[in-house]
Amino acid sequence: MKSAIIGLGVIGKVHYDVLKSQDADIVALCDVDESALDKFDGVKKYSDYKKMLDCEDIDVVHICTPHYLHADMVIYALEKGVNVLCEKPLCIKEEDIERIVEAESKSKAMLGVCLQNRYNNSSRFVKQLLEGKKVDFAFGNVSWHRDEEYYRTGAWRGKLETEGGGVMINQAIHTLDLMQWICGAPKSVCANTYNYSLKGIIEAEDTVIAMFKGDTDFEFFATNTAKSDLPIEIRFISGGDIITLYPDEVLVNGKVADIEHCMKGYGKISYGNGHEKLIKDFYDCVARGEKFWIDAKEGSACVRQVLAAYRSNGQEVLIRL
Repeated sequence: MKSAIIGLGVIGKVHYDVLKSQDADIVALCDVDESALDKFDGVKKYSDYKKMLDCEDIDVVHICTPHYLHADMVIYALEKGVNVLCEKPLCIKEEDIERIVEAESKSKAMLGVCLQNRYNNSSRFVKQLLEGKKVDFAFGNVSWHRDEEYYRTGAWRGKLETEGGGVMINQAIHTLDLMQWICGAPKSVCANTYNYSLKGIIEAEDTVIAMFKGDTDFEFFATNTAKSDLPIEIRFISGGDIITLYPDEVLVNGKVADIEHCMKGYGKISYGNGHEKLIKDFYDCVARGEKFWIDAKEGSACVRQVLAAYRSNGQEVLIRL
């Protein structure tokens, strides 16, 4: 199959490296910063994604652009009949979720959302371990470090209109997605957001505390104010057992579970090691003509939950379905 990538920033390069490792036929690349394309040889290069999709014969396009651009790009590709693999978050506005779902339903092409931490061996072990069991409660903790220098790397970062929020919709959305995937989608949330260390630098939050309620209630804490990135930790309580999920390790009642460790990854350590597995799975689904499981509905669930948390302002609000 013929592949293309829109956006050759940090995450776009991860997709490029994974595709090259899988011997994909990358036929075109697109970035509005043409200098970002200089290091890539043997491909067509574009600064206009619509022109690329109009002119090239592409089977799968990877969308790796800033958040606010995702919705229109996804919809345009689907309308052109091109299969789309979109980085998280799928979009940053509820009305765009509906637009994407409609475009997906009308298209012959397939949409996938890159929530790669579902492919970590540790995540899959916990998902299987708790399958069919009652999870009584869960707590997730994301404590990372992002400073002014980080937010200066892209004019879209930290702005509500272009990033959609702060730590919750960007760094912590993968952890929230894992929690709702394992615990079940919550029905309501009560949340507060704060800006402790980045006032005057970003418009959005650097810290959030949220209580999600549903069949399983779970609490969620995320911050960008830590002095350095700490390992993400999710604890599940089920029938007296405490299962602790880390990016590449699981503890069951304090004992290390016997799982295959796989720390090979691409890009930042915080990205985990799921990109390679997810991308291969998506291409296999396209090849077989089978629907990819993290589609618009599945991939937008965590976005709806984040947006509800932003609406909450300390009050319990329903999560729109």
